[in-house]
Amino acid sequence: MFESTKMQTKLRTNEIEPNENISFPIGTIFLVDKLYEVLNFREIFGKHKTRGIDINDLLRALISYKLTDNFSIKRSHDWINRPEVLDEFSLPPFSERTLYRVLEILGSTREEIISDIQDVLFSRYDFEHTNINMDWTSLVLHGKEARLGKYGYSRDHRPDKKQITVGVTELSDPINIPIGMTIEPGNLNDQSHFKKTYQQSNNRLREGSLVIFDKGANSVDNIQLIRADNLQYITGKKLNKSDDKIIAKFETYNPQIIDEESGIRGIKIEKPNSTNYLYFSKKLQKEQLESRARKVVREIKEAKAIQESIDKNKALPKRFRINNLLVDVDYSIQTKLMELSEDDAVKFLEEKFINGREGFFCLKSSKN
Repeated sequence: MFESTKMQTKLRTNEIEPNENISFPIGTIFLVDKLYEVLNFREIFGKHKTRGIDINDLLRALISYKLTDNFSIKRSHDWINRPEVLDEFSLPPFSERTLYRVLEILGSTREEIISDIQDVLFSRYDFEHTNINMDWTSLVLHGKEARLGKYGYSRDHRPDKKQITVGVTELSDPINIPIGMTIEPGNLNDQSHFKKTYQQSNNRLREGSLVIFDKGANSVDNIQLIRADNLQYITGKKLNKSDDKIIAKFETYNPQIIDEESGIRGIKIEKPNSTNYLYFSKKLQKEQLESRARKVVREIKEAKAIQESIDKNKALPKRFRINNLLVDVDYSIQTKLMELSEDDAVKFLEEKFINGREGFFCLKSSKN
């Protein structure tokens, strides 16, 4: 039995010619409409704007856009203002200013909106637990007008840009549903931001629930807040000199194997009001030593670049300058590199960056 094959005899076009047809994912729009109904968004958002363009129709379109193209707000205005999209969301053509005004309303009423969403979530769903994960990050702002925009520690390595800080709360595994978000100035550190994020959701948690957060937000005051609400906590703990003494004799404590594949072993240290869990990870040690090695190379390169600029009486490369008109610095300096051979410089930097804690980390908990 033979099968016939049809050979291609015509060349396909080498260039695709654009036409006026457009497309957008209707499935995403159906999802947004469904969740709008389930979470009662129409009532939650509707009370904040009762005149002019319908805030819910606009937000349905905006959310659909953010779940698909997800570029700038300016581009979302162009995306929504196409006749086909306007028709899908029952919207009249509107100005960019109208969209920004709606976003201003959401920003100024964000605490009430999040509280209303929490009301719906906790009344609709019988969650199996109310343990929470909390974390904080920063977002770079490329504009200059945002009131909350401040210079601060930049996780995006853009200290030249203003930023905002964002705190997020979610019900932990296996639920993993976000229940809170706080937006604060870009110069607020995690320890200070903790209180606002925590108090946005703490009254939703059952007694004894576990609050999980990293060591950047760990402070005595923050732990006291949690314990005052009869909640438990687990957090990262910064290693200190007393930990160094235990690290030096770590093997004598007969550490327990926690994860053989990652080479994680640990010991438990009971305190009067808390328990510390000190771990060593072979994988983490390797990563940290590699990172330290890269830092040593980078420091030497930077020292050479600075010294070369000084020797040639040139301005320092921009990355070494202080970009602040109020600060005037005379760069009449010499680097330590002048006094050291390259081998001695490497040894000096290794002693500075490698401290014996590589691979170790510690968790602190109110629960044993």
